[in-house]
Amino acid sequence: MQDSATLPSSSDRVWTIPNALSVLRLGGIGLFLWLVLGPELDGAAFAVLVVSGATDWLDGYLARRLGQYSRIGELLDPLADRLYILAVVVGLALRHIIPWWVALLLPLRDVLLWVLVPFLRSRGYRALPVHFLGKAATFNLLYAFPLLLLADGDGVLAMLCRVLGWSFAIWGIGLYWWAAVIYALQTRTLVRTVPPLRLTRQPASARRDR
Repeated sequence: MQDSATLPSSSDRVWTIPNALSVLRLGGIGLFLWLVLGPELDGAAFAVLVVSGATDWLDGYLARRLGQYSRIGELLDPLADRLYILAVVVGLALRHIIPWWVALLLPLRDVLLWVLVPFLRSRGYRALPVHFLGKAATFNLLYAFPLLLLADGDGVLAMLCRVLGWSFAIWGIGLYWWAAVIYALQTRTLVRTVPPLRLTRQPASARRDR
């Protein structure tokens, strides 16, 4: 495995295999919601989530393996993860598979992170490095909701999926918010220690030449 010192830097490339997988994952969001809320084909919806989870791992692996890093990929991958989680919790809440307080906790966490963005930009930062707790939370949630979807029924398999699904969900939500608190504390430290960006003023001679 390559260490961080040897990894290629991000580029402006758009058409890469990892980016194509992220776009495919984004396209599956609407399909998942239609399957869950329309014909209620839970098996097919579960398959969409499995493919989403596989491509989430595969695009990161291929980016490292092929050196196909890109700035748009750095945006697409977490965006696809967040939109998938949002779509899944809304779909499951509308089906009454999970309570609405669960569906609201996750978007509220992202609202908190969006509130932090102007403070980061004022110090010249686009975003903070992804914390391992955030990755662990996403991992748990991407397993939790497919299991909870399969738990919508009777029998031993449904009961087992319900127990495992809620275990992953509770851990995922807790880690998701724990990571948000860490990001908020890091932002506060950044604001206190890094001076804000200032607009560069033109010299008086340059203004007089206009």
